[in-house]
Amino acid sequence: MANESRPCPCDIGDRFDYGGRGQEVQVEHIKAYICKPPASTDKAVIVIHDIFGWQLPNTRYMADMLAANGYIAICPDFFVGQEAWKPSNDWATFDDWLKTRNAGKIDKEVDVILKYLSEQCGAKKIGVIGFCWGGAAVQHLMLKNHHLKTGVSLYGVIRFFEDRSSLLHPTFFIFAEKDDHIPLEQVTLLEQKLKQNCKVDYKVKIYPGQTHGFVHRKREDINPQDKPYIEEGRKDMINWLNKYL
Repeated sequence: MANESRPCPCDIGDRFDYGGRGQEVQVEHIKAYICKPPASTDKAVIVIHDIFGWQLPNTRYMADMLAANGYIAICPDFFVGQEAWKPSNDWATFDDWLKTRNAGKIDKEVDVILKYLSEQCGAKKIGVIGFCWGGAAVQHLMLKNHHLKTGVSLYGVIRFFEDRSSLLHPTFFIFAEKDDHIPLEQVTLLEQKLKQNCKVDYKVKIYPGQTHGFVHRKREDINPQDKPYIEEGRKDMINWLNKYL
């Protein structure tokens, strides 16, 4: 397996060179990458990046995939100009770095993006997806933001919001069986709390043999056995959005 020994809370995996089909825009104080589908639509998805930031080619690839499936996809810089994490950084400094980038403090930026999507892009139904740090942010938003219709949290770090499970909107949680950063016991506990407290539709799915970051990493070239699960995760994500947007 590639890169499994790295002590990384969001394994950059097999990062691939990808130019992107969309464009960068300035939305008030936030830079963002946006990609629109060929046909006009009133459906949009906010894409929340992982610790490697809004410019990671893998994340833009996912935004473009959403656009190819008929959604306006926008990936804002939720670090708002602060540097994204780099694999070459000293991991001993990671916790301090993370303290200044709280996945539960993105509401102001989300409101700005929602306004932009509504007023500039004609979006009426808006969902959100996020990876790792962004997956935790999705859970946060599903607990409090009334304007979003649905969310997909991909290997969102459970410990950030593990004590809260009263979701407002249908939410799909994607996890990897062999995720070094999200133990399966945490996933089981999350499921139990959702079962007790959640009044809306939700789904928790664990993908066999997969490691952290599998859906938005291009690992199928190196580990062909992962390809069916990568494709399944992406298809499941799109199907969930299709159902609720």
